[in-house]
Amino acid sequence: MKISNLFTHTSKTAPADETSKNAQLLIRAGFVYKEMAGVYAYLPLGLRVVDKIKQIVREEMNAVDGQELIMTNLQDKATWSPTGRWDDKTVDIWFKTKLQDGTELGLAWSHEEPILKMMQRFIHSYKDLPTSVYQFQTKLRNELRAKSGIMRGREFVMKDMYSLHASQEDLDEYYSKVSDAYLKIYDRLGIGEDTFVTYASGGAFTNKFSHEFQTICSAGEDDIYIHRDKKLAFNEEVLEEGLRAAGVSREELELVKCAEVGNIFNFGDEKSREMGVMFTNSDNTQAPVFLGSYGVGVTRVMGVIAEKFADDKGLVWPEAVAPFSYYLVGIGEQGSKQCSELHDKYPELVLWDDRDARAGEKFADAELMGIPYRVVISDKTLADNAVEVTNRQTGETNILTITEFITKLSAASC
Repeated sequence: MKISNLFTHTSKTAPADETSKNAQLLIRAGFVYKEMAGVYAYLPLGLRVVDKIKQIVREEMNAVDGQELIMTNLQDKATWSPTGRWDDKTVDIWFKTKLQDGTELGLAWSHEEPILKMMQRFIHSYKDLPTSVYQFQTKLRNELRAKSGIMRGREFVMKDMYSLHASQEDLDEYYSKVSDAYLKIYDRLGIGEDTFVTYASGGAFTNKFSHEFQTICSAGEDDIYIHRDKKLAFNEEVLEEGLRAAGVSREELELVKCAEVGNIFNFGDEKSREMGVMFTNSDNTQAPVFLGSYGVGVTRVMGVIAEKFADDKGLVWPEAVAPFSYYLVGIGEQGSKQCSELHDKYPELVLWDDRDARAGEKFADAELMGIPYRVVISDKTLADNAVEVTNRQTGETNILTITEFITKLSAASC
C-alpha cells in the first residue's frame, strides 16, 4: 500500500461532537468515518485491523472445534417469543421494523434463539452432539448510550459462537475450554495481562451468572473489583455471590475502571425447554439440548486497544493487529528507490509513504497511524548499507543492515 493510493487522509482535527479518544484518533488517522453517534464506517486501514482481530479469533475458535457460518440479521418474532426475549421490556435494545405486509421483524442483537431453531433441523440424536458454530456478523443494538466511540456502538462486528450438548457436564467442560481460548485471544491481541474473567449478571441473556472478559481501561464504562493474582473480577451487582463462588474475600480485591471485550453464557437447557428443541438420548428418551453462548466484540476490542495504548502522538497498535508492520520513509533518490522495491516485494507488511512531502510530516503521520515500526531509508543510511528503524511504542531507534532488515521482512511474510 502506498500512502498516495489511499483515498483517506490524516487530519489534525476530529468531528466536534466526538468526545472519545479512540474514535477521535481513528478518525484523524483515517481508520474510520463517523456516520452518526454510535455508527462508524471502517475504511481500508481500519478494515485491515478488524480483519487481523477476526483472524486471531477465528484461529482460536477453530482450535476448539468451532465451525464458521453466517446467519441472517433479519429476525422473526415467532422465533424469539417462546423465550420472552421479543418483549421490549425484557430486551430494551431491539431495533424493529416491518415488512410491507405488516409482518414484524427485528434486527439481530444476538443469535441464541435462531441458532437453536436452525439446529433443530440437524440435531436429532445424542450422536449429533456436541457441536459448536460461530460467525462474524454485524449486530445492531439500540443502545441508550453511544458516547465511547467504537467501544460501544449501535452497530458493531461481533464474533458469536454457540455450542450444543447432550448434558450439563459436557457443556460445563466445553464452557471452561472456551474461557481458556478467550484468554489466549486476548494474550495474542496484546491485552491479556490486563484482561480478567469477571463474574457478572446475565442481564437480558440469562438469569444465571455470566462471565465477562474485562480489560483495565481508564475510558471503560464498568467499575470492576479485580483479584490480580487469581485473574478474577466481579461486577458490583454480583459481588457478594461472586465472592462466595470464587472463595475470595473483599479485602483481596482492587476497584478499577474496565471495558468489556467479551462474554460467555451457560444457558443449560433453559432455552431449549422454552423452544422445544429436543434430541433422542442414548436411552431412547427425549431430552432438551444444553446451550452455551460465547461473544467477542471485534470492533469493540479494536476500540479498547486504540484507547488503551494511544499516547499524545496518536495510535499505538500491537504488531499482531496493526494494519502494517512497517512505515517506510524514503529520503533521497536511492532511499525512495529502495522503499519502492521493498513495497513491491512485501506488500502485506509495509506501508510506503511515497508522497512529495517533508520528512517531518511523514514522521508525524507514522506516529498518528500507530504503525509499529517507522523505517527511514535515505541516501545517507544506504551509504552505510543500513536502515533506521524506530519502535513506535518505545521510541527506541536501531540501525539495521539492509540484509538484516530484509531477513526480518522475509521471516514475517512466511
